[in-house]
Amino acid sequence: MGDMFRSEQMALCQLFIQPEAAYASIAELGERGCVQFRDLNEQVSSFQRKYVTEVRRCDDMERRLRYVEAEMKKDEIDLPLLSAEDEPAAPNPREAVDLEAQLEKTENELREMAANGASLKANFTHMEELKCVLENTAGFFSDQEIINLDSNRMVDPNDPAQQNGGQRGQLAFVAGVIKLERFFSFERMLWRISRGNIFLRRCDIEGLCEDEETGRPVLKTVFVAFFQGEQLKQRVKKVCAGYHASVYPCPSAHAERADMIRDVNVRLEDLKMVLNQSADHRCRVLTSAAKHLPRWSIMVRKMKAIYHILNYFNPDVTGKCLIGEGWVPAQDLTTVQEALARGSKQSESSIPAFMNVIETNEQPPTYTRTNKFTNGFQNLVDSYGMASYREVNPALYACITFPFLFAVMFGDLGHGIILVLFAAFLIIKEKKLAAIREEIFNIFFGGRYIIFLMGLFSIYTGFIYNDVFSKSMNIFGSGWNMNYTEAEMTDPTSKYITLRPNDTFFKTYPLGMDPIWQLADNKIIFLNTFKMKLSIIFGVLHMVFGVSMSVVNFVHYRKYASIFLEFLPQVLFLLLLFGYMVFMMFFKWLVYNDTVEGPLSPACAPSILILFINMILQGSQDTPEPCKEFMFDGQKSIQMVFVVIAIICIPWMLLGKPLYIMIQRRGSPPALPKPQESAAGGADHGHGEDEPMGEIFIHQAIHTIEYVLSTVSHTASYLRLWALSLAHAQLSEVLWNMVLAKGFIFDSYVGAVGVYLVFGAWSALTVGILVLIEGLSAFLHTLRLHWVEFMSKFYEGAGYAFEPFAFKTILMDEED
Repeated sequence: MGDMFRSEQMALCQLFIQPEAAYASIAELGERGCVQFRDLNEQVSSFQRKYVTEVRRCDDMERRLRYVEAEMKKDEIDLPLLSAEDEPAAPNPREAVDLEAQLEKTENELREMAANGASLKANFTHMEELKCVLENTAGFFSDQEIINLDSNRMVDPNDPAQQNGGQRGQLAFVAGVIKLERFFSFERMLWRISRGNIFLRRCDIEGLCEDEETGRPVLKTVFVAFFQGEQLKQRVKKVCAGYHASVYPCPSAHAERADMIRDVNVRLEDLKMVLNQSADHRCRVLTSAAKHLPRWSIMVRKMKAIYHILNYFNPDVTGKCLIGEGWVPAQDLTTVQEALARGSKQSESSIPAFMNVIETNEQPPTYTRTNKFTNGFQNLVDSYGMASYREVNPALYACITFPFLFAVMFGDLGHGIILVLFAAFLIIKEKKLAAIREEIFNIFFGGRYIIFLMGLFSIYTGFIYNDVFSKSMNIFGSGWNMNYTEAEMTDPTSKYITLRPNDTFFKTYPLGMDPIWQLADNKIIFLNTFKMKLSIIFGVLHMVFGVSMSVVNFVHYRKYASIFLEFLPQVLFLLLLFGYMVFMMFFKWLVYNDTVEGPLSPACAPSILILFINMILQGSQDTPEPCKEFMFDGQKSIQMVFVVIAIICIPWMLLGKPLYIMIQRRGSPPALPKPQESAAGGADHGHGEDEPMGEIFIHQAIHTIEYVLSTVSHTASYLRLWALSLAHAQLSEVLWNMVLAKGFIFDSYVGAVGVYLVFGAWSALTVGILVLIEGLSAFLHTLRLHWVEFMSKFYEGAGYAFEPFAFKTILMDEED
């Protein structure tokens, strides 16, 4: 947890690597993931860098991998999952050459098989269509001896028999296959070009046929067009070509068609055998490639990432050394040195690589080392804004305050147990569930420890509220004493009985709420006042803690004047107004009770809200005897002093810091910032040395107005703790009374079935509405309280994230 108090200290390092050892050294650094490299060639285009050829080779290998993977998806071949232990390292240059040759061989083989397969499949489709034409046109030529059909005979001009009587009976025809959806348009077009002198017959092919253009199944039909004349025949063939209709030779004689069908069947059998052998060979090649494809893909990605980083390096003047720069966490400097030494040893370089730490005025990146428990809370803070360098990290305190404020709104022991069980399942099965890549599930899985803590705190607040699915537990018994007789209890004229706090067995209940409040008619009134005051108390404490955290930033950045000029007026303004209101709540609880009479009796207890309003407006109110307006002597004078000091704090915040900067500039020349003081410094909202004084005054005026107004609005904003807690309890009670209780109104065996069905409905509504929807609502309100009300008091969030060169991150991003 000590690492989470503030971001880690960073160092800007300069790396000197021999060109022959550069690849291996960067590969070692990528495995460790602790260096964020800087691009020293920003002015050089991507096409003019030293390793652009190697990057293009990697792009070409990636293209081949994508092609092989696409072919596997076509054949529905699943890729084997590669565990983290089996993940290959980045290949050395010799292995990269072998990998490139293997990928090229696999791609060429697949492309050749695809081309041959497409040709064989087209031939097979044409043979099947020809077979359909030959078989389905048999009925069209049954009267061939009478009408003398011929699709290929030409008229002999020297034969007078053909010139005279034979010409009238001679018909030509064209047979083929066309898509059924195009046939009707095709028929109209033939009718128009022939002016009605074409006789068209069709016969639909049973089943679906594969479309050659799209590969989708479509309906097709066989057609035969009868006509006279060679000129009309050419027109018909042109129309067939325009409609993508396949025209096939079809003899009119029955014997010729039978011989042709036998020949087509033989060729179809041969094509089937060749297609099956080709499919088997393709499957063997793809299956063999599938075993290695995940490893190949990882190796190529690592290679490309290494050469991409090497393009960030600059060669020295002699060209015998590569120089690079990068940010490294101070704790990982030894790790980087070991990686460089290991890379030089692997490449057998004569000169070892070395590293220098250089001074800089640039703001370093922000890096907070987390584990699987703290990572979820850190992500919540980073979503608001990345912390400035070495700024106090709110995630450390959010590990406790976040689930606690959530539980104040979600306080129900039963619902808390549901959250704990769900989170415990995610935690116990986290190794198996981590492989799931579904987006919504990953949100819940990433916050499993947050949900677990929220459930535990909800169980605790459920005990405090004594609330289990809207019912109370009678663990310690009731502390109230019943001083009524049986006759008074059974009196029909008495609608209510009143229990006085003075008639109790013990003044303070051991833990949480007395269960008798579950039966009280003024239960909601009592819980309202209790939870409302509780939310204000937690809110003021939370905001005071946030303002106090700014002191830690001021001390770290050596801005001690800001403690007096900013922190002190801010905390005084907050404590003297709203801190005093919290004091009045506790004072009222302690002093006013049912054991005394007179001005300290419960009837004379003043309203805290009225007292606070009169304190600000300097008003007063009339009180009946023997009650008093104020709770103690001298309260009016103390309140007046508090208001005056709070008003003085406003110009103190407004003018203090700008005047201090003005005096400081006049007294001394501007100094250069230190390397680690380049950040603004938390809530200091630091001003540059060359910023005009007018802008500084305006800037400080904005922040003063914002703080004064937000102190009031943020305190009121914590009332959402009371509002959501009340709404959650009432919804839970409504579900119990309006749903589950209805199952107990039946007698006999029908009641058992009714309870079973009603319980199922009640469970679904409880989980869906009270746990999921209400839980999400409470989560969002808790997030807002931390982002706006708490973190705005000290957290600036003007930094940028540390993004090291790490193979693990690169591979995860590409998978997503």
